[in-house]
Amino acid sequence: MSADGDRSADGDGLSAEAVVRLRLAIGRLHRQLVRASGDQDLTAARLSALARVKQHGPLRLGELAAHEGVAVPSMVRTVTPLVADGLVARTPDPRDGRSQLLAPTPLGLETLTRIRRERTALPAGRGTRLTPEQCRALEAALPVLELLLEEPG
Repeated sequence: MSADGDRSADGDGLSAEAVVRLRLAIGRLHRQLVRASGDQDLTAARLSALARVKQHGPLRLGELAAHEGVAVPSMVRTVTPLVADGLVARTPDPRDGRSQLLAPTPLGLETLTRIRRERTALPAGRGTRLTPEQCRALEAALPVLELLLEEPG
């Protein structure tokens, strides 16, 4: 490995080692967060769709698919179990009787709130082990991590 940790040729960006460590840390933390909620049957796609319906609903299936960045047939496969499990309801669209609107049910809202609470408890509890300096460093890193979430362009 080079002295700079295999940085890109122009010297910008993360070293290869840092990228691997970041990927592993995020992946492992994600798996731990999923396990913390105890809702193993609610896939990431379904949970994301439920959260979007809460955030933007009621909305049409095509609108939800656009928010999630997937094709409508994929969204049908994601939403169907949510409806079957009573987490999302379909109602006729008052503007177009041929379309339906998706909205979270009370059970869906309760489930989303519970999962968020359970998944928040994990880092909150572990954060108590950090020193004040480590807490400040982690808080300072959050805007940078949030930048990684943004799609280019």
